[in-house]
Amino acid sequence: MAVCVAASAALAVWVASPSGRTLARIDAMNRQIAAQKAELQQVRDNAQRDISRMAIKLGELQADSARLDALGQRLVVAGKLDPAEFNFDQAPGLGGPEKAVAPVRSLPYDLSVSMEQLAQRFDNQQTQLGVLQSLLTDRQVTASLIPSGMPIKDGYITSPFGERIDPFTGRDSFHPGLDIGAYRGEPVHAVAAGVVTYAGVRDGYGEVVEIDHGDGYMTRYAHNSKLLVHVGEHVHSGEVISDAGSTGRSTGPHVHFEVWHDGKLVNPIAYVRR
Repeated sequence: MAVCVAASAALAVWVASPSGRTLARIDAMNRQIAAQKAELQQVRDNAQRDISRMAIKLGELQADSARLDALGQRLVVAGKLDPAEFNFDQAPGLGGPEKAVAPVRSLPYDLSVSMEQLAQRFDNQQTQLGVLQSLLTDRQVTASLIPSGMPIKDGYITSPFGERIDPFTGRDSFHPGLDIGAYRGEPVHAVAAGVVTYAGVRDGYGEVVEIDHGDGYMTRYAHNSKLLVHVGEHVHSGEVISDAGSTGRSTGPHVHFEVWHDGKLVNPIAYVRR
């Protein structure tokens, strides 16, 4: 009984003592802070692991970006673009109104800046590749309209452009095109895309096809045995337009091939060798 009375008295003194209550609160707060510090350290450890993984991924993306630059340079060379016309090393010209809102960073400054720079680099590369694609596409379209190659596959030239001995008179004469050897009925191909402007008989030429390729170019295919296209028809480069023959003023089956540019007759040899 005496012991219980003493304990009750001590408890009463502790409860009544302000300093005792304060110490208890401090002890509880210390325990709470220790638990929070442990939790914060765990968050830091997890964040550091995430940042490390992000840094590794950033390095991989930077390597991919460098490979894209190299690929772009190879495409410029392969497309035979003038370096002064298209430079993959330089960022494309961009612009726009200034934005007053600053980005909010949740990552370390260096990593955040590196990621922003890489994102900008990818944007630049995407723009550059789009421009490069347009340039190459435009050049492909333009190239398809310029006479290139022989109208007879694996053909050979039997008579050149220019001065020659006329095969019928034996006198000097001017030959306005190339004669290309062929078998009778062998397919004759358009050397560029265009629109057929003439398909019929011309004096001396026999059965003739003429194609307007745009940009001042026109080609003529003569001495055919059969015409396979008609006026107004659009033909593609390499499309069969007639069968070779020996109609008109001709000593045997072949294709007489002419190239005109801006209304003037030109030597086809440079075009068949393209």
